[in-house]
Amino acid sequence: MDSINNFNNSQEKKKTYWFKRLVIVILIGLVFFAGMIFAQKNEIVRQFTLKKADYTGNVLNKYGLIPKDKLSKDIDFDLFWNVWDLLHKEYVDKGKLNEKEMFYGAMHGMVASLNDPYTVFMDPKIAKEFANDLAGTFEGIGAEIGIRKDVLVIVAPLAGMPAEKAGLKAGDKIYAIDGISTAGISIDEAVNKIRGQKDTEVVLTISRDGIAKAKEVKIKRGIIVVKSVNTEMRSDKIFVLKISNFNNDTLDLFKQAVSKIIEVNPKGIILDLRNNPGGYLDTAVEVASEWVEDGAVVTEKFTEEKKNEYLARGRARLKDFPTVVLVNQGSASASEIVAGALKDNNKATIIGKKTFGKGSVQTMEELPDGSSVKITVAKWLTPKGDCINDLGIMPNIEVELTEEDYTNLKDPQLDKALEVLGKK
Repeated sequence: MDSINNFNNSQEKKKTYWFKRLVIVILIGLVFFAGMIFAQKNEIVRQFTLKKADYTGNVLNKYGLIPKDKLSKDIDFDLFWNVWDLLHKEYVDKGKLNEKEMFYGAMHGMVASLNDPYTVFMDPKIAKEFANDLAGTFEGIGAEIGIRKDVLVIVAPLAGMPAEKAGLKAGDKIYAIDGISTAGISIDEAVNKIRGQKDTEVVLTISRDGIAKAKEVKIKRGIIVVKSVNTEMRSDKIFVLKISNFNNDTLDLFKQAVSKIIEVNPKGIILDLRNNPGGYLDTAVEVASEWVEDGAVVTEKFTEEKKNEYLARGRARLKDFPTVVLVNQGSASASEIVAGALKDNNKATIIGKKTFGKGSVQTMEELPDGSSVKITVAKWLTPKGDCINDLGIMPNIEVELTEEDYTNLKDPQLDKALEVLGKK
């Protein structure tokens, strides 16, 4: 900071030099970290307008001044421009140098230095596609992906979508996309590579437990349309309620299902959240509130001092029905909030495998050029204070669903749920 103060004291003497060497553009994004919460409704997402991606033209304000007190320690931006100049002077294919791509690459690197897979910088092209995803207008393979131990994995293939039809399963590791390694890739970059127009193909190189070596899976992309809630009243009077994600149609469909449950008065309920990648927070709170009558459903933790509690709505029309919740490693985010709330409040028995552990909150803000920054601002805690992001949700009864079970159309997790409800 002394160097910045010295600069201020001798600003007039060094004005010409600093105007050529100090960059402000790289820091602009840092003052925009407020705005749209990732769990907001689509009405807000639709207002998230993005400019057309443009990678031509010049980088503006290259030599702007650094505002006073922006840096907590001495940082000499001469180094940035030294590298910039060396590339322009020495790089063998000078005709391939694109200053905007170089600039956006620097922004990617700055945000990636936080080592948080959910905090990312998105250039205008990726930002536009991300906004379309949230609005529900996208084409691709229909699978939620994540990063675990620096490896790209399938979190949940959506029911009936191309990924599931091609045989992809929750937990599959993706080592390459169209023959290009995924080592060091971010989630948003991976989504950008996997998505594409319907009827086009993408090849994923995947590995999973029980497979001797990685194999290539060719998937034809399609339009992703998912009915998020499906129900079945079994002949043994067990009501199966499957929620595949928490999106725009979930709440209305879930309310219809609750009315049906009250009407038929089943012996028990199976809430199937397996391979549910999550979605809107308020929908998760509404769903959990049909079992949890009062108290916190989930806590949003920003710091040790700053926390927000999301309280049950007070209806709890399903609280007296014996309930089992099915989860697996594909259950993430909002589905983990519901499972954690019912588990901690003793409203359900959790059966299956440990959930994915995606319990963080992101905010997103558009930047002036159409790019955007998505940044983790908080973590979710269960009613008992367990951090979903660190621990996931452990089932009360752990049951494996093997490759052989899947191939032979067996479901030991569902069988165990029926056994538990039968005893109750």
